Amino acid sequence: MTNFKNAEVGAMNELGKNYENGKAFLHDLLDLTSCEISVSSMPAGIKLPFNHKHIQNEEIYIFLKGEGTMTLDNEVIEVKEGSCVKVLPSVIRTMESKTDLQYICVQAKMGSLEQFGFGDAELC
Repeated sequence: MTNFKNAEVGAMNELGKNYENGKAFLHDLLDLTSCEISVSSMPAGIKLPFNHKHIQNEEIYIFLKGEGTMTLDNEVIEVKEGSCVKVLPSVIRTMESKTDLQYICVQAKMGSLEQFGFGDAELC
């Protein structure tokens, strides 16, 4: 066994062909133990058919391409390439794409980050 694992999800614009709902979850692909990461591609004009919230995990959305909206506790915000949005667990959320929309979502337990960057690094 090695101390790393790699996986391929394929081209962003092909996620819809390879993964249900155009979303690849990395938890199982990489055996993640600290967070869930999904890589998503939504065609233009799609609205997620559900609202959801979380019990303990905050989500961070990083938009790579396209334009759309997020509805967060009934407030609609515009998102586009370069937008980054943190959503607390209790916020009710959904999303709609105006153009082809590609994004990464990181999900982690709120308040669990104890160190980051060089605070968790050693020069070797």
